[in-house]
Amino acid sequence: MSSSTSPAHADLTTQRLILRPWTTSEITAILTDTRSAHWADDFPADGDRVVAGLFDQNPAWLGAYGHRLIIERESGLLVGSIGLFWPPAEGIIEIGYGIVASRRGKGYAPEATRALTEFALTAPDVHTVSADVELSNPSSVRVLEKAGFHRWASTEENAARFTVTRMHLDRS
Repeated sequence: MSSSTSPAHADLTTQRLILRPWTTSEITAILTDTRSAHWADDFPADGDRVVAGLFDQNPAWLGAYGHRLIIERESGLLVGSIGLFWPPAEGIIEIGYGIVASRRGKGYAPEATRALTEFALTAPDVHTVSADVELSNPSSVRVLEKAGFHRWASTEENAARFTVTRMHLDRS
């Protein structure tokens, strides 16, 4: 993974993906259902629409360590989104992600999750990244495991919290 020198505008680049901050024009396009030639045919997914709608209420999500769009390097198409729900609470920050259906099963979600997790752990006052997942969604559980997360606790009857810390990421 590499990133530009300024965290506020950092694109994170992995082997197959670019994770770059959202722009206000992309948020507007999603909220107004205005298609872009740079989007996969099935982007945005429902989760992307929800997140775009929440940016007004949570402007910190667009900050240096906030949400990013996932771009497939080979095609240049936007294929999902991933983000950190800022600010951290007691050193813990939550991550969420989504890949459009047409690109699932390619390993993009774990690749993006690992990259943003590594970046998140460079933030001041962040020592742990967490994600809550429904156990009835085994694909999401596998994404987290492949990204280096470990099951930490059950949060509800059919849900669990997965976490990774600086120490655990360094060992994986």
